[in-house]
Amino acid sequence: MLYGPEQSKGLSTTFSNIANSLGEKIVLPKFEQFIRERKYLTNVSPATIQWYTHNFKWLLTESPSQSDLKDAVLRMREKGLKATGCNSAIRAINSYMHWLHNPEVKCSPSCTHPRIAQLKEPELVLPTFPLDHVALITHHKPKGFIRRRLHSIMLTLLDTGCRIDEVLSLKVGDCDWDNLLFTVTGKGSKQRRIPFSLELRRVLTRYVTEFCPHPDELLFGTRRGRKLGRRVVLRDVKLLCKTLGFDPPARTLHAFRHTFAVNYLRRGGSVFHLQKVLGHTSLEMTRRYANLMTEDLQAVHQKLSLLS
Repeated sequence: MLYGPEQSKGLSTTFSNIANSLGEKIVLPKFEQFIRERKYLTNVSPATIQWYTHNFKWLLTESPSQSDLKDAVLRMREKGLKATGCNSAIRAINSYMHWLHNPEVKCSPSCTHPRIAQLKEPELVLPTFPLDHVALITHHKPKGFIRRRLHSIMLTLLDTGCRIDEVLSLKVGDCDWDNLLFTVTGKGSKQRRIPFSLELRRVLTRYVTEFCPHPDELLFGTRRGRKLGRRVVLRDVKLLCKTLGFDPPARTLHAFRHTFAVNYLRRGGSVFHLQKVLGHTSLEMTRRYANLMTEDLQAVHQKLSLLS
């Protein structure tokens, strides 16, 4: 049986009630047991739980064979999923398959359980904001709480390379104004301290003084102090880009992170320091940003060309 998001949400309560009434231990379905262990033993985030649950829809059985896994990928492609989307689902399914067959040890190439190989993804140029568009954003002078909050979010993304959820989860007390450091909580509830600039401090201290002076408040919360939604920010960023006279890049909110990383390296920053700032678990994830942009290649070519 397949469990979607709504069914999965109520399964734990249902089985707990039955167990309490009968005084017996009841074996949960495998999907639900996997989700419970990830939630309570591995302490993954709610977003990760949602990711697992969403991707399990491609499995038609709780104990799939290698043939079943192959069929799942074929159905993904037939539905129009690109290689990137398929690989996201494949990572979730492979994690479940390892747990199903050998949960006591870390998954490795020597594991013999059924698994799906990652699909080859096209190597695309990472979307970024051109520097002239960055200048339009930084020189923008918004008025009012909502516009200033949006502008402050965009400047924070450009200045720190944080993920959007990390920025929206920041509290005023997470800001060390004296040492110019944010304490952010990234994927897997891992905290790290990252630097920010004097220019950003000047903008944020004025914003905090006027709109959110208490240390326990969210830095970029709603008027009622609640966490701002990612989709709301995405909508408003796109509208502001249009107002400033340019089209936003693809993957708009993550493009801020790409822009920060590329320019960090372009201006002489270390790839090792960048890894720490971005919160990447491996250096390979950071090396993507080490690929020179087109304009960098053009500048080098003009100096080295035999025809120059």
